[in-house]
Amino acid sequence: MFKTLVVNFKKKSLSERFLLVLRMLFFLLYLVLGITLIVWKSFPIHMETKYRIAMGVLLIVYAILRFFRFFNFNKEDSSEI
Repeated sequence: MFKTLVVNFKKKSLSERFLLVLRMLFFLLYLVLGITLIVWKSFPIHMETKYRIAMGVLLIVYAILRFFRFFNFNKEDSSEI
């Protein structure tokens, strides 16, 4: 699986590779931000604990959705090549 990802990555144009890297970057950004909201007790923006946890969970769920969309997009590309 990893080998096919590398081969597909090399077949993409420069702009497609850039967008792929951006997708991975934003997936990680949303995931880290969600975990940070849940774990960081003295968050600089004042929020009640239940709202902070809810926002963190929403960000993590959104990151997971982006992760699955990333792999579905990658599978569609590999089937066309």
